[in-house]
Amino acid sequence: MAKDTGFLELSRQTPSMRLPAERIQDFDEHYARFDEQQACGQASRCMDCGVPFCHRACPLGNRIPEFNQAVYDKQWQRAYEILSETNNFPEFTGRICPAPCEASCVLSLHSEAVSIEHIEKEIAERAWETGWVASGRPALLRRQAVAVVGSGPAGLAAADQLNRLGYRVHVYERDDRPGGLLMYGIPDYKLNKQIVQRRIEWMRAAGITFHCGIELGRDLSLAELRESFDAVVLAIGARLPRDLPIAGRHLKGVHLAMDFLAQSNRRQQGDVLLDQEIISCTGQDVLVIGGGDTGSDCIGTAIRQAARSVVQITLEEQPPGQRAPENPWPEWPRIFRTSSSHEEGCERYWAINTQAFLGDDAGQLRALRVEEVHWENHAGGSRWQPVAGTVREIPCTRAFIAIGFASAEQELLSDNGLQTDTRGNIQATRHATNLSGVFAAGDARRGQSLVVWAIAEGRQAAEAVHRYLSKAGTDEASL
Repeated sequence: MAKDTGFLELSRQTPSMRLPAERIQDFDEHYARFDEQQACGQASRCMDCGVPFCHRACPLGNRIPEFNQAVYDKQWQRAYEILSETNNFPEFTGRICPAPCEASCVLSLHSEAVSIEHIEKEIAERAWETGWVASGRPALLRRQAVAVVGSGPAGLAAADQLNRLGYRVHVYERDDRPGGLLMYGIPDYKLNKQIVQRRIEWMRAAGITFHCGIELGRDLSLAELRESFDAVVLAIGARLPRDLPIAGRHLKGVHLAMDFLAQSNRRQQGDVLLDQEIISCTGQDVLVIGGGDTGSDCIGTAIRQAARSVVQITLEEQPPGQRAPENPWPEWPRIFRTSSSHEEGCERYWAINTQAFLGDDAGQLRALRVEEVHWENHAGGSRWQPVAGTVREIPCTRAFIAIGFASAEQELLSDNGLQTDTRGNIQATRHATNLSGVFAAGDARRGQSLVVWAIAEGRQAAEAVHRYLSKAGTDEASL
């Protein structure tokens, strides 16, 4: 236990955050850094519980009480060693993880959880600054080579683990830069792209080869990869978006959320986009459809592009302010949340069903027709019913559909003979698909999920590949 009275003496504290009026002027990250005194103080609140439920909630199984103890003792290098044993990219999760570990912290039963995520970020950044992030080059290089398709968090984690085991790893990415969702799906104010690029360069120096602008099924076939490599890991994500097939979907100004976010990230990196329409929110009335993280990212991005107004609607009812009886600790709390983007200026409406996009004579979006709904509980679950007399129009000139993702591209899977589950994800038992030597990880296997789950999936897939190739008995060669 870091300090037996720490949780009694100190309350939860997070690093200072830039005020909304300041941060909407740029895409810089929101949070400052913990100083050593703050970090050690927060680590002292960890009770090192007999049953640490934070472990249960963390998909990576991070040894949280142990690295908290090391931080409290100011043994920062030891803290990084503990953290990096289970987490390949703590600099990512320390910024963009929703911290299910904190939701399951025993302190949250009667107080506020330990600031685990911010402690994790501070450990990672100190490690980079001090040179503790050692070279990832393996001491032993095997003859086998593995192809990883996709360089999002799952693909990067699989590649890193396989490289550490000595395999010759080649990563194939359809975009012009590695990083996948980390690079093009998450705004800079949550995850600065220099942080992603820093890790990519480290992986290159460790011996991993990245091939960008190569799309599976267009530039390279799965059959070719299987012939050229001893194993293949498919970490292609769940990039098939859920659309909104209602009247007026074709109107100018209606876009999928990820098209908007990816383009904004490219523009922030200085890319010149000559081959596509620029999606700009400057001076526009913006409507975001969907209440998740992607919708929140659209809000923050639209505000930074100087939108005239921003409204968010969602079909679900507004969650309660506190846990409901059927949502006990240590489950993830399904409660009302306000993101940093919401704080910056956004109207929010709940229990709203979309009926039709409405346009002017020039085919430009001018409004969305909606109706309020009422949710009713039934034996088979809850269903919504429209509320009579509530149909109205919400004026908007830009609408972003942010209602999630369905699965990986089905044509790609069917063309390669990959079996899928009932949800359209790649069916893979212990990450092994129905094709010999082909494995799946991340959203492509489990469906749309968290970055921390994707990293865990990539690590597990790498273990599965290692077991498979170890049985093959290929000789090894020392470096």
